[in-house]
Amino acid sequence: MKVKDIIALLEELSPLSYSEDFDNTGLLVGDINANVSGILVTLDTLESVVDEAIEKNCNLIVSFHPIIFSGLKKITGKTYVERVVQKAIKHDIAIFSNHTALDNSWNGVNAMICEKLGLKNRSILIPQNETIKKLITFVPSNDAEKVRNALFAVGGGNIGNYENCSFNIEGSGSFKGNEASNPVKGKKGEIHFEKETQIGITFAKHHQNNILKALFETHPYEEVAYEITTLENQNQHVGMGMIGEFEKVLDEKEFLNFLKKTMKTDCVRHSTLLQKPIKKVAVLGGSGSFAIDAAKKAGADAFISADFKYHDFFKAENRMLIADIGHYESEQFTKELLHSFLKKKITNFAPSLSAGRVLLSQKNTNPISYL
Repeated sequence: MKVKDIIALLEELSPLSYSEDFDNTGLLVGDINANVSGILVTLDTLESVVDEAIEKNCNLIVSFHPIIFSGLKKITGKTYVERVVQKAIKHDIAIFSNHTALDNSWNGVNAMICEKLGLKNRSILIPQNETIKKLITFVPSNDAEKVRNALFAVGGGNIGNYENCSFNIEGSGSFKGNEASNPVKGKKGEIHFEKETQIGITFAKHHQNNILKALFETHPYEEVAYEITTLENQNQHVGMGMIGEFEKVLDEKEFLNFLKKTMKTDCVRHSTLLQKPIKKVAVLGGSGSFAIDAAKKAGADAFISADFKYHDFFKAENRMLIADIGHYESEQFTKELLHSFLKKKITNFAPSLSAGRVLLSQKNTNPISYL
């Protein structure tokens, strides 16, 4: 398998098109066409992680956080970022990151937190905008089923828990080809009327290239008439954070102790206790202060995230409990998620690269210690 094949597998879990604009995801270092000898999965790419990859003969590091976040003007080894990049290049090690793409994934970072905490009835806390597209195309009625099925096969017509969704209108289309045309129906230079079906489907934006490819490959006309628009509908499965419910109501202290133990953190910073039961909980891995208002609006009894500043705790406004469990602690299980996903995928689809060559980094990359 090549690096690009591993990236294609990872994009099934977290398409890079859902990365936030400020982020730097994708292949950061290395050759996309290089053959993969082994994969090392980590939360962060530090020098010690690159050394581990060298030792274990892994020439691809799959890192949740990107080691290169802003632009590099020099690579002289003066900073930890430059030293990591230097060493990776020297030893032909590729580095890939899916960061906020995985944050926005339905089965990503926040789903993992919900899983660990046992939260049920999950939904996206802040749906990402402009992620749903709509295709309208016009097909000879005899070919409509073939085109429709091809679009369904590549992800078209999926809405929430339903598949193969479309709307179809029968009508009559007209066209006249010029002297350079080669019409499938009618004759060049003559106006032709054809019984056609207007097919309308919605699709997630990361499927657009495959949708168009399927359309062009199955549509019989020389010139395919179609239009694609971006919808304002909220996407039920793409976005930041999640909200779910405990099966059993907890009191605040019971909740905080459970949180501390389950998330393996030495410290939980929290807002004022309100003497209210905890049932509905919002979570957001990493820095989540921007989602406080969304958590309140969603009716959360508690909001779990990290990196809250002093004044952020006031924003709870005695309406919910805010709990800061630490940045690393909120994302610590992410590398397990990536490791498990890749092992299963490679076992099923890539026998040329043994699943045993997908390794979980043993390095603790948490830069914060507690006294």
